Amino acid sequence: MKPAPFKQRTARAKPVDREGQEQAALMTEIKLRYPEVFAHLHHTPNGGHRAIAEAKRLKAQGTKAGIPDLQLTMARGGYFGLFIEFKATIQPAPVSPEQHACIGRLNGEGYLAVVCIGHFDAMECLRAYMALPPTVAA
Repeated sequence: MKPAPFKQRTARAKPVDREGQEQAALMTEIKLRYPEVFAHLHHTPNGGHRAIAEAKRLKAQGTKAGIPDLQLTMARGGYFGLFIEFKATIQPAPVSPEQHACIGRLNGEGYLAVVCIGHFDAMECLRAYMALPPTVAA
């Protein structure tokens, strides 16, 4: 009996993390142009694919769906800080129901939480926020 010939697989392109690439470019620009902002800006890595055990461990430690990608811990314009849900310019992922709900909760607690589509939008949002006067603590 003759073995069946191998069926050649169609090569698939690896998925491109456009959102991650754009967000990394944004962080590089902020680090170079606005080091004082960069010191107060951080990313919460809630998304991505993880092994089930790792996902369970992170969830037990407090990881929650919907938390915006970037948090700026500088109070301006009467707000306590800025949260940005960052989406890629090309083929942006939709804002999930959990993200909408979290943005609403943050805005209700005195933070400014927004969705930015791409590097340019996020940079303009950061510039506008930083132009606001500092929030004075009572």
